[in-house]
Amino acid sequence: MILQAINLSKQVNMTHMPPQVILKQINLSIDQGEFVAIMGASGSGKSTLLYTLSGMSQPTDGTVTFAGQVLDQLNDTQLTQLRCHKMGLVFQQPNLLSHFNLRDNVILSAYLEKTDTRKSIDARADRLMKQTGVYDLGSKDIGQASGGQLQRVAICRALINQPDILFADEPTGALNATAAGEVMTLFNDVNRSGTTIVLVTHDSRVAAQAERILYMSDGTIISEKKLDKLTDPKTIKTRENAVNQWLNQLGF
Repeated sequence: MILQAINLSKQVNMTHMPPQVILKQINLSIDQGEFVAIMGASGSGKSTLLYTLSGMSQPTDGTVTFAGQVLDQLNDTQLTQLRCHKMGLVFQQPNLLSHFNLRDNVILSAYLEKTDTRKSIDARADRLMKQTGVYDLGSKDIGQASGGQLQRVAICRALINQPDILFADEPTGALNATAAGEVMTLFNDVNRSGTTIVLVTHDSRVAAQAERILYMSDGTIISEKKLDKLTDPKTIKTRENAVNQWLNQLGF
């Protein structure tokens, strides 16, 4: 087990309004190397759960333990170091640095943290950017690339330090079908190499490539579906049909 949440709750205090409960007593364990997708209607708490599991947001109650470390017992510096060396994060918006070109955005954190030799970092950046189809854009500024291209650069950045776990919030939401397929191929390759993936998505085709899908409603996990580890891309359509049938039963 690499990640565990115990009695995890999140409440947001609102001005002139009653407190809003976002997460309600969630208990969850994720094994090393597992690929987990989180689904649910808008406002169900999916992204909040992702950010709380990654230490980006603090819970109101309960604990999150990652690789034996209780996240709310770490200070900001320790959390930053943990996320830089052990976690990769992909958000709905790429949030790239505007004064660096695309390739420098990918390699910067690895250079600064000295996680490996520059030669190895450069080679890894080249491989990731080729896999995601943005290698030829490396010298471009962020204003010279489309939203989908920027998202693929952000995914390369998240993977450059070879994290133990990758958190992704709708990573294919801004991509067309071809680009989304390329990204999911990369995610599956990374997962097969041992990286744990926790991914929020509305897309049943994306979720069908996970081995466990959690369905959230009103701040809690109400159902989950287990699938075999994806080994043959030809089975994705069959898996997607099974996921859609399950979602229909849940009223999604």
